[in-house]
Amino acid sequence: METLLNRYRNVTVLLLALFAQLILLAYQVKTNEDVRLIRLWAVSAVTPLARLLETGRARASSLIEDYFDLVGVRQENRRLLAELGRLKMENQYLRTELGTAERAEALAAFQARSPSKTVAARVIATGAGQGSKVVFVDRGSNSGVQKGMAVIKPSGIVGRVMAVYPASAQVLLVSDANFAAGVISQKHRVVGTLKGTGSSHCIVDYLQNEERVEVGEWFYTSGDDRLYPRGLPVGPVTSAGTGKTFKQVHIMPSGLEGGLDEVLIVIEGVHQPIPESQQATGIYMLPVPQEEQPQPDAATAGDRSFLLSTEADRLLDHYKRVGEAQGHVFGEGPTPDFNIQPGEPAPAPAQAPGEGGSAEAAPAAPAALSGQPQAGGATPARKSVPAQLPKQRPAATSAKPPADEPVR
Repeated sequence: METLLNRYRNVTVLLLALFAQLILLAYQVKTNEDVRLIRLWAVSAVTPLARLLETGRARASSLIEDYFDLVGVRQENRRLLAELGRLKMENQYLRTELGTAERAEALAAFQARSPSKTVAARVIATGAGQGSKVVFVDRGSNSGVQKGMAVIKPSGIVGRVMAVYPASAQVLLVSDANFAAGVISQKHRVVGTLKGTGSSHCIVDYLQNEERVEVGEWFYTSGDDRLYPRGLPVGPVTSAGTGKTFKQVHIMPSGLEGGLDEVLIVIEGVHQPIPESQQATGIYMLPVPQEEQPQPDAATAGDRSFLLSTEADRLLDHYKRVGEAQGHVFGEGPTPDFNIQPGEPAPAPAQAPGEGGSAEAAPAAPAALSGQPQAGGATPARKSVPAQLPKQRPAATSAKPPADEPVR
């Protein structure tokens, strides 16, 4: 058998190839496809390789394009960064100028409404010492500045002039340990001395522990130190406690908040009243409505008591009308009868004996009241009334007592 296969090997291979071709033709007819199987196999075998080659080519082309594009993008990025830095500096400069203009406008508005005469100054330098709390301003003796003058801002006091030069002045800030000024609280009118501590806070010294000071309460200059005009804001209370000798009160100076760029030097100070305290609620609230007086109608137009608001006012008005009806002047003469209404006629005053009266005008006093027997039908008048009788005195008779009997 092996010899037969070897002898007819070519024919066997041909027959196998023909048989396979027939099977493939039958499969192609069955699937109803017009594409040759050899082409299908070739395309299927070449497709992965072609996909790999195309992916490599696309990536290489993208890298080359990105490289040439990045050269221009890098330069554009540098240009944009430089432009951004320039715009930031310009924006910062404009903000500084705007803040300066706003502060200058606030200073001008404060100068316009303040009764004190002030001169504006700009801070040009600060002290170089360790822990130094002094600044230099660009106003000096040429502008009328003198040593000891107050330096303020619209938000509060800043310090006082410590040294004066022709074109500049040295200002001691309120936070310096050598600073002191007289202050008074807004709500409870507690008077003390403001002192610097060398830090951002100040203290109010010489306050008794019994004094009432609340956190958040504002202190103002009292004017007792003869340096600061009365009524300038100092700052709110941040803490208040009881100490060994005096009350420990700390204040945040409002004049140092927001930095020091422009200040005002008080040339001629004028005292102002301390503003009334107002409780801050954090929300908008309408003012307290005013009570309206009732409007009288036609029926009550003539009644003045309708317009009186309290019982005391109505009683006072009644007394006035009673006095007017009886022709009485308050503070002179006997007290009027307030039991009589203003519209009723006043009673006729009682006549004294012997003043045109007759014995029949008044009833005769009974004998029991005189204490003595009647003589000649006349009863002498007595000046005293027994305790058991009513408070009202009986009217005296008009008969005259005998000449030979004295009046008791």
